Amino acid sequence: MPSNWSLDPEHRALYGASLQPPPGYTFDGAVATTYSLDLATALAVPVSLALYAAENREDILTHPLALLEGAERIAGRLLIFTDAGHIQADAGAHGRLCTLLEDVIVEVTAPGGGAFHPKMWALRYKPIRSEDPMRVRLLVLSRNLTRDRSWDISLILDGIVTKSRRAMNRPLVDFVSRLPELAVAGLPQESRTLAEGLAEDLRRADWTLPEPFESIAFAVNGLGGKLWRPEPCARLGVISPFCDDATLSMLSDLPAKEKAQLIGRADELAALHQDTLDRFDRVAVLDDVAATEDGEEADSTALQGLHAKAFIAENGWSTTLTIGSGNATRPALTSGHNVEIFASLTGKRSKLGGVEEIFGDEGFGRLTRPYIPGELAATDADRLAAEWRLEGTRRLLCGSGLKLRCERTDSQDVDGVLWRLWLVATESIALNDVAALWAWLITRGEGHRRDVLMALRSGQAVDLGTMPLADLTRFLAFQLVDGDSETELLFSTRLEIDGLPAERHAAILRRVIANKEQFFRYLRLLLSDLGDPFAAALAAQSGVGNGSWRRSVDDEPLLEEMVHAFCRGGDQLRAIERLITRLEAAEEQASDPVPPEFRALWESFRAALRAREHTHEG
Repeated sequence: MPSNWSLDPEHRALYGASLQPPPGYTFDGAVATTYSLDLATALAVPVSLALYAAENREDILTHPLALLEGAERIAGRLLIFTDAGHIQADAGAHGRLCTLLEDVIVEVTAPGGGAFHPKMWALRYKPIRSEDPMRVRLLVLSRNLTRDRSWDISLILDGIVTKSRRAMNRPLVDFVSRLPELAVAGLPQESRTLAEGLAEDLRRADWTLPEPFESIAFAVNGLGGKLWRPEPCARLGVISPFCDDATLSMLSDLPAKEKAQLIGRADELAALHQDTLDRFDRVAVLDDVAATEDGEEADSTALQGLHAKAFIAENGWSTTLTIGSGNATRPALTSGHNVEIFASLTGKRSKLGGVEEIFGDEGFGRLTRPYIPGELAATDADRLAAEWRLEGTRRLLCGSGLKLRCERTDSQDVDGVLWRLWLVATESIALNDVAALWAWLITRGEGHRRDVLMALRSGQAVDLGTMPLADLTRFLAFQLVDGDSETELLFSTRLEIDGLPAERHAAILRRVIANKEQFFRYLRLLLSDLGDPFAAALAAQSGVGNGSWRRSVDDEPLLEEMVHAFCRGGDQLRAIERLITRLEAAEEQASDPVPPEFRALWESFRAALRAREHTHEG
């Protein structure tokens, strides 16, 4: 019987907790990759990195001040690379704070023409004590950065940065180093420097392997070189939500002693030939009853559906578990069209178990049941064709060089000066398979959508309307309708924007810090230590508050925090001064100016900072 290890379904890892620094360390930088991305989920990441851990995304999203400060603290130290056009969109308006991710999210394309599909985090942590080593963490996942609640498999590796290069890390180094060149719109030099620095840290990383594994190997498909795929073995188990006949046939030929075993999704298995399924000893799907805690009604946090990918191979006395992003499909394993990442861990079969134990009733298999051929009908061929056409149009739009242009108007509303935004095409776009195409800013919602189909076909600019400065964003939502069916596709993409005023960020800040109470609460976040998540959580969660700057609230005492800030060197006080400068800059756009008495409070903070700097110079 194998010892406890990470594929046991009872061992679950929270996404946010996986990003938290180890004790005695603070977050210093990270590069992440994902196929698809949900903006709200991505917005919660900086809070997990810089402030405090929460049990789920919703806990974080209810505290806009924490979202704002988390984004401020990780600015310039986080990059998330995602497949172009796979930023999820909603019909409703996104919160304005999503615009804080504009310099974090980088859309990329796969060189082989397939999907950019890897799910990985590479994180660097700086020691609080100078004598301690720099630490790195690697997450290899099967899930995307979305709100998806499917069953997944993840690998979390911690290591220290040494002076020696380690050959085993070369696939990771090459992967992270090449990410900037895959960007659709290019990257500024500081972003390239971040990726290059993390790649160099990974080159010298010495990993601590989880028990009972004894070795690890990394592989990346889709960037040239030899493709990873499972090798001939004694026994083989495959967990793959997506699969095709050719790849499964290839995999079924690998084991020499017994037929392979397969866990998949019923809707995908329904599309396969029966001859393909007959090549496997056991074909199973996730048991909805077993997956919802012994048949109890599922709550909002219950895991449902299968998104895990794994290949388990037995050879001699050893078992190798390979996890990562790749499905049992041609683009992932045989053609090299997709970019995929894999980590293969090997250990003694006596400690780790073999395919039978892992796929059996004591392992992951207890969440499955036998697949019944015909239990679900295969997806309609016409619908598949329509989805394929829409996917081609998505790629066409994302690669067409579309841009945004904003202009200040002479008009105002209750939110201040209005700005006009244009969608600009550099040339005509051959949108031949599309019946309808609408676009809108994600901060505005579907109610402000514009019909852009004919204009983009002819290469003309489209007026997207007027809006307050705080609503301007680089994220644009598109809604497509297929020309031969009623199939629709909704997605967002990040576009370059000309004429964006520098005070846009200050306008967003002014919306979030809308009154005296929120100002004081944000000060507490600014004054909290980066390494003190408990204090940050308390500061963020003491209430939301609303109303205007003139609202009467008791001034919370900040003297103690100010004294600590003086002693620590004044960095937090400088952050407060930057905050005040931004709030003042936003007043030109505001309809509710800050009262004079509160300006006096700001000046007192500035005086405190100048006094400290004068004392320090003396």
